[in-house]
Amino acid sequence: MRGSEAPGPGTRGPDIAGPDTLGPEALGAALGERATLVQFSTAFCQPCRATRRTLAEVAAMVPGVGHVEIDAEERLDLVRALGIARTPTVLVLDRTGRVVRRAAGQPRRADVIAALGRAV
Repeated sequence: MRGSEAPGPGTRGPDIAGPDTLGPEALGAALGERATLVQFSTAFCQPCRATRRTLAEVAAMVPGVGHVEIDAEERLDLVRALGIARTPTVLVLDRTGRVVRRAAGQPRRADVIAALGRAV
């Protein structure tokens, strides 16, 4: 996945464990056993639909990997805290919820699999 290594500006939100860590409370879903793919989307974003399919396919292929999609318009607190500037934006979390990779735009399956290698 192309993109920066570190998360964006690290202001803490009320349900964020730290500037680079997201827990189940922040995500509204459980973390994957080995890693979690977090996708920030909006309703009318065409690349978001393709990204959803790609991430769901990878999560189904790799044991212990979860996929969580977050509506950016409904979670502006999280969007601001993480410095999400566009959709789709994908965060790869390790098993503890630490952000290990971040990319904006529609990812390729091979890039997502490679990014997971850093998380597991």
